Amino acid sequence: MTVYERAAQIWSVLALAARNRQVLTYDIVGRLIGVPRHGLGRLLEPIQSYCLLNRLPPLTILVVSEETGIPGMGFIAAQNIPRTQVEVFAFDWSEHGAPSPERLEQAVQQLPSNAVPEAANQGNA
Repeated sequence: MTVYERAAQIWSVLALAARNRQVLTYDIVGRLIGVPRHGLGRLLEPIQSYCLLNRLPPLTILVVSEETGIPGMGFIAAQNIPRTQVEVFAFDWSEHGAPSPERLEQAVQQLPSNAVPEAANQGNA
């Protein structure tokens, strides 16, 4: 499975979490999709880039560190975490629909958003 296919999978998990007004830890997301938490940053980048390019609330703000309760260092889409999480909860993600892996890949190509080298994004997850 490619990085972008995994990102599309994570999109669905996060859209459901938003609908339920839930914040998820990296560990929980990793367990839900079968990927170690340390590999999630490069899988979240396509979602962050897509949201930034399409002026959507940053869906990846719902993935937080268990220790700090805030997104990791790769998250650049917002400063006020609590307020922006409320905006993500209020957005109708089912109305927007999920982007394809190809659209997520295009988003990263247009706007890399977490400083992960492109070569790392091309492998399988």
